[in-house]
Amino acid sequence: MSLETSQPSTLSRRGLALSALVLAVLAIAVVASGLATRRSEAAQLRERADADAVRTVNVISPSQSGAAGKIDLPGRIEAHARAPLYARVSGYLKRWTADIGTPVKAGQLLAEIETPELDQQLLQAQAELASAKANAALAAATAKRWQALLASDSVSRQEADEKAGDATTKQSVVNALQANVDRIVATRRFTSIVAPFAGVVTARNTDVGALINVGGAPGSELFVVSDVSRLRVYVNVPQSAVASIKVGSKARLSVPEQPGKVFTATVQSRSQVINAASGSMLVQLVADGAGTDLLPGGAATVSFDLPRAAGTLSVPPGALIFGKDGLRVATVGPDNKVVIKPVKVLRDLGPVIELASGLAPDDRVIDSPPDGVSAGDVVRVVQAAAKAAAAPASATEGKR
Repeated sequence: MSLETSQPSTLSRRGLALSALVLAVLAIAVVASGLATRRSEAAQLRERADADAVRTVNVISPSQSGAAGKIDLPGRIEAHARAPLYARVSGYLKRWTADIGTPVKAGQLLAEIETPELDQQLLQAQAELASAKANAALAAATAKRWQALLASDSVSRQEADEKAGDATTKQSVVNALQANVDRIVATRRFTSIVAPFAGVVTARNTDVGALINVGGAPGSELFVVSDVSRLRVYVNVPQSAVASIKVGSKARLSVPEQPGKVFTATVQSRSQVINAASGSMLVQLVADGAGTDLLPGGAATVSFDLPRAAGTLSVPPGALIFGKDGLRVATVGPDNKVVIKPVKVLRDLGPVIELASGLAPDDRVIDSPPDGVSAGDVVRVVQAAAKAAAAPASATEGKR
């Protein structure tokens, strides 16, 4: 009985040991699997973090196009000739014959001024002149008789000379009074306001019965006549573009009140001096105003075609980095590391910026570089757009 009882007990202990061993192996396997999984996930996280740390950029190649560029500048339109008409005599407006917007010819009557005081001055001056002429005639006759008496020694030479001098003095009075009459007559001609040249009445600041005073201050003009058959256009050209705009160069005009219409203007003159405050030169253009409905005093956009030197490199404005170190451009080297290059701007053409120096034709320029990019940063290039910098200029030329 004791032998049979001991055998099952031994088998039971062996089974328990085996079960414990199996459980231990399973536990070790689970722990090992968990550790391996954690290491794999950690490695994936590190890889993902490293991948996220590398910035993705688009690169372009600098444009070497020698095609003409374009520059758009704000300008203002003025009449070719503008004459404010002021009163030269005082009085009351008798009538006017031309209102604003009326086309007039040279010498056409615009208004008349009544001058009662000036009329009386003329009558008085004419009366004084008549009296002086009578006195001068009497003095001349007296001097002539005294000269005859002098020949017979009836009077002394002193007395004859006095009469001759009196006649000369009274004739001088006649000349002075005649000049005064001529002055008043000339002044009375200004009672008629006439157009100095053919044009359009662009202002009328008086009406019938209004008191008219002699004036010349701004705002006191009675009428303004403007010649709109031709127009002047004034524009400030940046110093960098002055050399490309010559007398006789053509430009295109566009105005907001006539969208879609383009007018032609010709450079007539340049001020030949750079304004120190704006860094630009004033340029005057002439445009045909007949039938164009261009309005003097209005604003306009003036577009010039600028020649671009062959081999000049250009980039979009978004490729430039502005900072305390000046203008720079971020490029990507062969090892996909960022290289910062300082550049100098030759001309700003709007859609593209021409560079005077700093880039090579084979440089890979980062378009719109991300904030904080610095030299030595590793980047990932997702798109290489060859000559992409020329696209804005081509699009601009297509719109012309």
